[in-house]
Amino acid sequence: MKWIRSRAKSGSFLLIGLLAVLGNVSFVSPSPNQQEDRNLLRGAYSVEKLKNIILTAEEWHPFPKASEHDVWEKLPEGVRLAHIQQAEKHLDCEWTTPKASVFMEYVRTGNRSHYQSISFGRRAKLAELVLGECVEGKGRFLDDIMNGVWTICEETYWGVPAHVGAQKRGSGLPDVTEPTVDLFAAETAMLLAWTDYLLGEQLDPISPLIRERIHHEVQRRILSVNLERDDFWWMGFGGRVVNNWNPWICSNWLTAVLILEKDGMRRSQSIHKILRCLDNFLNTYPRDGGCDEGPGYWDRAGGSLYDCLELLQSASKGQIEIFDRPLIKEIGRYIGRAYISHPYFINFADAAARINASASLIFRYGKSIGDIDMMGFGAFLAKKQQLGESYIRGSFGALGRVLPMLFQLEELIEAESREPLVKDFWLPELQVMAARSSDGSNRGFYVAAKGGHNAESHNHNDVGNFIVYADGHPVIIDVGVETYTAKTFSDRRYDIWTMQSAFHNLPTINGVMQKNGREFKATDLKYGTTEKSAIFSLDISSAYPEEAKVRFWMRTITLNRGKNIIVRDKYRLGEATENLQMNLMCWRKPVLDQEGVIRLENPEEIHNLKPIVVRYDKRKFEANVETIPLQDARLRSSWGEQLFRIVLTAKRKLLGDEFAIKIER
Repeated sequence: MKWIRSRAKSGSFLLIGLLAVLGNVSFVSPSPNQQEDRNLLRGAYSVEKLKNIILTAEEWHPFPKASEHDVWEKLPEGVRLAHIQQAEKHLDCEWTTPKASVFMEYVRTGNRSHYQSISFGRRAKLAELVLGECVEGKGRFLDDIMNGVWTICEETYWGVPAHVGAQKRGSGLPDVTEPTVDLFAAETAMLLAWTDYLLGEQLDPISPLIRERIHHEVQRRILSVNLERDDFWWMGFGGRVVNNWNPWICSNWLTAVLILEKDGMRRSQSIHKILRCLDNFLNTYPRDGGCDEGPGYWDRAGGSLYDCLELLQSASKGQIEIFDRPLIKEIGRYIGRAYISHPYFINFADAAARINASASLIFRYGKSIGDIDMMGFGAFLAKKQQLGESYIRGSFGALGRVLPMLFQLEELIEAESREPLVKDFWLPELQVMAARSSDGSNRGFYVAAKGGHNAESHNHNDVGNFIVYADGHPVIIDVGVETYTAKTFSDRRYDIWTMQSAFHNLPTINGVMQKNGREFKATDLKYGTTEKSAIFSLDISSAYPEEAKVRFWMRTITLNRGKNIIVRDKYRLGEATENLQMNLMCWRKPVLDQEGVIRLENPEEIHNLKPIVVRYDKRKFEANVETIPLQDARLRSSWGEQLFRIVLTAKRKLLGDEFAIKIER
């Protein structure tokens, strides 16, 4: 057994082993809350240098415009027809205007979905009309495109109610005198910029004021604001650690700059500021490439970083290129490591268990860093998603993702497919591990577990949590997160049941759950593997507040390949005031056949699954099962109509003990 050990003390990591999949090489890691000034971009590309290497808007030609109809006609016939049919649904359509009262629902009731459905629906409709016109080239959709552009330009605020609080007047209605930039304001600028790029020649004969309006609105709402202000938190200039907002906004801001900014000096200054923002993202990113927001957010964290780097490489004719840097490679590879079995991914934090990951993005990222396995994963997903048979969807009208996919379809579809069923991995800075019974197969058991701390981005109080899958299907799960409301990102976040440790696979100690905050963390981590087993251990006592009275709680999770998974907990308390409870969240229905044995029934809709049992010490614990009906659409999309919680309650109050839970066939 080769052990990799990391001990967290006083906010710093001492000795941490590099990824097991890369070899047993050790390195010293910086503290997660400490910025390491890597500055991969700003240091290498000054404003003056950017003036010399970045193409002008007139020179930059990343994709064929609508006027280059012969290129669009070469797209697969099924894809072309599907895009035309999708656009035809919007001929002579109404452009629903969101009311101020709907915008106000966020502060009145916490609902953010009603306004977002209108806003996102408008943008998706415009994107589909634009692509339909590019593909068909007959001018049928131009009036509807004009209507969509004009309607969106008339909106007071391009973002969503949940984000308008960035303005000085706070949440409520948007202040037209103070444009602020959130995710979807930037997305809107990107959509309008690509509309201008693709169809400018067709829109000008209708009226030059259409494109002039696009330029005016994007300039005043996005380009000027971002260039002049440094106080948006997502830029990272105030010392705050940033998250996916940073590269996501930067990718759309950069698109708008490259297409719409005509002033050469402002163009270079804007791009240099984007590089500085991206460095703020990269300087705090774990060197192991781990995304603490989970694989569901990798698409807009590491994935949007790739969008930025791809745009920069294209607009500089390859002179801005950092794909050879180890950090950039590891950020990309994370998505394959977090994959369990289609369609499931490790879903710690605010991630869904089922993710429809972008096949094209993953393929292109893999190609850029020279990773055949990552390219193969993209090809695998493309086949699962049946790309090339229908129209290409883009969330929120994200043409920046759809266009590269359209013009790469043939290569993507013909590429060799590889499902990334990684035998083991360990991300020492993120403190996440996973192991499966057999390399390259989803047969048998799969386990993933985490350490970390309870102030991660999109945090749940879940230090020491683990999940178990068998033959590619869930057994013991991480529930995930419900549809976002005002409460989700407020000081009441941890009132939500899905955020609490009692609804993760963790103990409740003296009636006390884990607490949120960076000081509530894992310590004394060890990870090791052999051909026959993988073992992960950590002390989770520091994740609980003082009132839990816990001195230490050593959890050891062992995968015995081809046999079982054993979770062994050893603890000592300063005081035992309430009976210990151990919680296990289940997708399969638990049945208490006999004391000490819980049978997990397979869902009726899935056949040929081997039965799973959970064994516990009947001398020490009494088992109960709670059924949790699911009303939330986001949770139901992963788990169906209900989930279950097994609660093992200790029969005696003990100051210290050791017990094991065994999961087996």
